[in-house]
Amino acid sequence: MTDIAILDNIRRLLISEGVDFREVRHSPTYTSEESAQARGEDIRIGGKALLLKVGDGFRLFVLPANCKADSAAIRSELGVRKTRFADRDELRELTGLVPGSVPPFGRPILPFDLCVDAGIEQNEKIAFNAGSLTDSIIMPAADYLRIAQPAKVFAFAVEG
Repeated sequence: MTDIAILDNIRRLLISEGVDFREVRHSPTYTSEESAQARGEDIRIGGKALLLKVGDGFRLFVLPANCKADSAAIRSELGVRKTRFADRDELRELTGLVPGSVPPFGRPILPFDLCVDAGIEQNEKIAFNAGSLTDSIIMPAADYLRIAQPAKVFAFAVEG
């Protein structure tokens, strides 16, 4: 799937669900800080999506962009012994995307179970790169959680 197809699929999903969202086109951003600045939003409302291998399969984890994933909390919650980040080649093979462009959606946008950090629920909005390094979407966090339908919401983010 191409990055344009992913953006189109997200846009269609949000429109079909009646979500009020804003798109921002910007120069390429490679870090959460750059993305927040390009969007004109606080980094804390950014939704950082990480593809992790958990046990035998991959899952998508979404956390506030000013935080890092606590792998011990993830292993404990999911009852697995090992986790690791997908490498660049795995990410490209499984999603067609590059690091920093992964949107915070599992099925039907990306073929993964979705886990969301409880910190996302505390924010009024969520902002994220939508399948590219140049396209962002900003939307109400409550609508995001309703539409994304995470398999699990639990605390796995630590500031840093």
